[in-house]
Amino acid sequence: MPNRLVAIGDSTVEGIEDPGPDGVYIGWADRFARHLDVIHPGLLYANLAVRGQTAREVHETQLRPALALAPDFAVFVAGVNDVLRPKFDRDALRDDLFAIHARLAATGAQVLTFTMPDMARVAPLAVVLRRRLQFLNSITLQCRERYGSIVVDLASVPAASHPALWHTDRLHGNSEGHRRIAAALAEAVGYEVADWRAEPPPVPKASGVRVALNEVAWVGSHLFPWAWELVRGQSSSDGVTCKRPNLLPVT
Repeated sequence: MPNRLVAIGDSTVEGIEDPGPDGVYIGWADRFARHLDVIHPGLLYANLAVRGQTAREVHETQLRPALALAPDFAVFVAGVNDVLRPKFDRDALRDDLFAIHARLAATGAQVLTFTMPDMARVAPLAVVLRRRLQFLNSITLQCRERYGSIVVDLASVPAASHPALWHTDRLHGNSEGHRRIAAALAEAVGYEVADWRAEPPPVPKASGVRVALNEVAWVGSHLFPWAWELVRGQSSSDGVTCKRPNLLPVT
């Protein structure tokens, strides 16, 4: 029987900001599936991720369908949308992440995930979220100890927070960022890849005025629309379905 890979989580798992030629986002999960298909020819792959979902929403809407697909490998990333909410429930996030890792591991699947890099280098305003991200990362690392999940520690790799690997929205990797995450996961399961840790070319240092102007532009074009959506009780997940609900051959 062919090996099965199932991906669950939020927008980064869906592949946001890594556009494909057909208008459908590719993303690191799709790219990782291609690497894994080399090791396990005939791999079947499903991606149940939905943008905007919190860990609780992933737990409630994606976990059961994922388990029904009986994965041999499962990639799971969620929690950043929890970190971004005004009210941050640490206990709830911990419980949901532990439960998802535990249920996937109990099936015999190899679970893979990664920690989040410090985004202050990409978005200076993100420094206010640093402790929340550190908490999320601490839970992710605990899942390695508790459930045997493979955790790629992007937080410990300086290049992971390089601005050249991030989209202008500062929430998602660009195509090169997605490519590197896929390579990191592939390396973690034994695939030989080019060094994804290499530091990209340096970005010219901007003046204080330019940094301030960039922050104002980002707030207007990305942060404010997101906050307004939140105030209105809306989510980017509204009306969105996953892009690959069924197990299909990678190639």
